[in-house]
Amino acid sequence: MAASQPDLSGGDLAMKREQIKRGTPFKFLVPLIYAPVLPLIRIGLRRNPVLRDRLFTAVLAGAFLHGSYLVSDLYDSESK
Repeated sequence: MAASQPDLSGGDLAMKREQIKRGTPFKFLVPLIYAPVLPLIRIGLRRNPVLRDRLFTAVLAGAFLHGSYLVSDLYDSESK
């Protein structure tokens, strides 16, 4: 017996091609920006620990908020 092939109508195939052509959305590339910033904050602001800790905490909180936004957006789009 042959494995069943998914039925791709013309609209589904066109939508998949459009998604491939668009590329990666910017919201998924943001961690590539703030991930290297975290160690640079710790190294660069060694002499000012108050500013270092506040800035590090703010960037880390922003990273967690961004991650939770992505997860909630992902689950929201899957439920539709």
